[in-house]
Amino acid sequence: MGLRFSEIVIDCADHGAVVDFWQAALGTYERHEVNEQYVGLGPAEGAPAGAPYLLFQKVPERKSVKNRVHLDLRADSMADEVARLVALGATVTAQRALGEKLCWTVMADPEGNEFCVAQA
Repeated sequence: MGLRFSEIVIDCADHGAVVDFWQAALGTYERHEVNEQYVGLGPAEGAPAGAPYLLFQKVPERKSVKNRVHLDLRADSMADEVARLVALGATVTAQRALGEKLCWTVMADPEGNEFCVAQA
C-alpha cells in the first residue's frame, strides 16, 4: 500500500493558545514554527513510539460545529489527567461510558476542538 500518515491537522484561529495548550498537555512534543499559517508539534526524544505529528493551521473562521474527527487519548489516571488538562485551559463537555469497563471524558481545547480522555 502506498499511503502512510503524515500528520494530523487541527484548525485554529490563534496558534498561541492552542499550540501552547497541546504542547503542555502532551509533554514530550517540540514546537516547530513552519510559517505564518502553520505551527507543528512533533514528538521529542522520549515520546511514545508512533506518536503522531500535529500541525496547527491558522484559519480565519472560528469553530462553529462539532469536530468530525477528534483525538482519543488514554491516561493511567483519567481523573488526574482531566484535572490537569482543565488547569491548562481545557473544558469538560461530557462524561461517557459503555458498560462498567469503558469510560471516557469528552473535552475541548481552548478553541473548542473536541478530544477524549479514557482510562488506560
